[in-house]
Amino acid sequence: MKVKFITLGCKTNQYETNAMEQRLSNDGFEIIKEDDKTKIPDICIVNTCSVTNIAERKSRQMLRKIKEANPNAIVIACGCYAQVAKEEIEKMPEVDIVAGINEKNHIDEIIKNYLKLNENSNKNLSSNSKNKIIGSKDTKMKTNKETKNKIVEVSDVMHEKDFQDFGTTTYTESTRAVIKIQDGCDRFCSYCIIPYARGKVRSRSPESIIQEIKAISKKGYKEVVLTGIHIASYGKDFKDENVKKYRQEYGYPKEYVSFDPKEDLSTGGFRLIELLEQINKIDGIERIRIGSIEPKLITEDFIKRLSKLNKICNHFHLSLQSGCDETLKRMNRRYTTEEFEKSANIIRKYFNNVHLTTDIIVGFPGETEKEFNKTYEFLSKIKFYKMHIFKYSVRKGTVAEKMENQIDGKIKEERSQKLIELSNKFEKEYNEAMVGTNTKVLFEEEKNGYYRGHTTNYAIVNVKSQNDISNQILNVKITGENSLELFGSID
Repeated sequence: MKVKFITLGCKTNQYETNAMEQRLSNDGFEIIKEDDKTKIPDICIVNTCSVTNIAERKSRQMLRKIKEANPNAIVIACGCYAQVAKEEIEKMPEVDIVAGINEKNHIDEIIKNYLKLNENSNKNLSSNSKNKIIGSKDTKMKTNKETKNKIVEVSDVMHEKDFQDFGTTTYTESTRAVIKIQDGCDRFCSYCIIPYARGKVRSRSPESIIQEIKAISKKGYKEVVLTGIHIASYGKDFKDENVKKYRQEYGYPKEYVSFDPKEDLSTGGFRLIELLEQINKIDGIERIRIGSIEPKLITEDFIKRLSKLNKICNHFHLSLQSGCDETLKRMNRRYTTEEFEKSANIIRKYFNNVHLTTDIIVGFPGETEKEFNKTYEFLSKIKFYKMHIFKYSVRKGTVAEKMENQIDGKIKEERSQKLIELSNKFEKEYNEAMVGTNTKVLFEEEKNGYYRGHTTNYAIVNVKSQNDISNQILNVKITGENSLELFGSID
C-alpha cells in the first residue's frame, strides 16, 4: 500500500514523520514523497500542529483537502492537534483514524488494526467505513455511543514519564538530519497549549541519541539539528542513578551530580552541554545545529564550554516572545529583558560572526502601545538576524484565554507588519555585510537554476554549478545580496 505524509509545524514533527515513514517502509508500505503528484496514496497521514489557531485551522483544511483529492484513501490525523482536540477531529467525516503523540510510535500497528477491522467490509476504506478508530498504544477498544464507531482513545501524555524512543531513525531526505533529543515542557507559558499536547519533560538517553547520530553519519550526512519541545531542559528529568551512570560512562567529575532541577538549565546532572560534548566527538558529523533554546540556559560557563566545540554552528535561536518586562511577566516567561540581553552578550562574546534569531508574539492580552514600543526598542537594540513574528491567538485551555484586554485584530496586524519590516531590515544589513567575504556553505538542493545552502550562521546562499553539489560543504565567495538571500561563487 502507498502512504503519503503531510507534515505541519516544527522540526520535532518532521523528525517524528521521518520515524513513522521508516517504520512503515520497514513493514512493506511504499512511501510517496510529499510533492509527488504522480502516485495515488492508499493512506494519507497528516502530522498536525496546534501551536496557534492558524496552525489548527491549517491542520483541519489539510485533512479536508487530502480527503477531497483522495476520496478512497484512509486519512489519518496524528500529532499535537489530534492530541488536544481529538473529539473535534473525531467528528470530521474526512478523518478515519485519530492518533495522538505517543501513538506515532506504533502507527504501523494502528493501521494494521484498522485494516483488520475493515477487511470484511464491502465499502471503500474511507470515511464511509463503519469503523473509525482513535489510536492508542494499548489498542484497547471501546464503543462510542453516539457514533457507534469503534475507537481507541488517545493516551494521556500529561502523566507520561518515559521518553517515547523511535530508535535509530535514518529515514530522511534532507542533507541535514533532525534528531529528537527530548519531548514535553514544564514551563507553562500563559499563552501556550503545547505542554498539554506534549506533556512533561522527558529526555532521551544519551546512548540512544549518539547511536542514532553515528548511524546518520555513516549514511554521509554532515549536519545534525538537535530538536525537541524544550531542549534547554534536556536531562533534568534523569534519575540520580542514571545521572551517575552517564557521568561515569562519559568521564565527567562527580561534583556535577547535584543540581536544582527547577531552575538550573546549564550545569549539573547530565545536561545539554554534556550531550553536545559527546556528539562533537562523532566522526563524519561536521556541523551541530541547536534548535530553539531559552535564555535561562545561557550562562558564562555553558557558552564557554560550548565555544570549545569545533562543530557547533554559530547560530542560536533564542525564544524571546516580547521585549517588554510587563508583557513577559503576563506571559510567565521567567526572565527579564535585562537577563535576555546578558545572554545575547555572552553568546556574542564567545562566538564570532554569530547570528541570533528569535520568536516574537504581538498583541498579547493587555499589550498597550507603550509596551509594544518597548518591545520595538529592545529588538532594535539586540538586532537579531531574523525574527519570526506571530500575532497572538487565543488558545483554549490556557491562562491567557481568560485575560482581559484582548487586542483588536487590526492592531495586531499593524504591529506585526512593523516588526516584520524591522526584521527584514536587520537581515538585509547582516547579509550585505557578508558580501565580499568567504564562507563555507552546506548545499542542500537545486532550485531555479541555483544550488542553495546554508552557512554555519544560517544565511541562505545561492550559487551556479554545472555539477551536483548537494550535501557538500564548499568554500564560497559571497558576491551579492538580493531578496534577503546571498549569492556567490565557489571559491
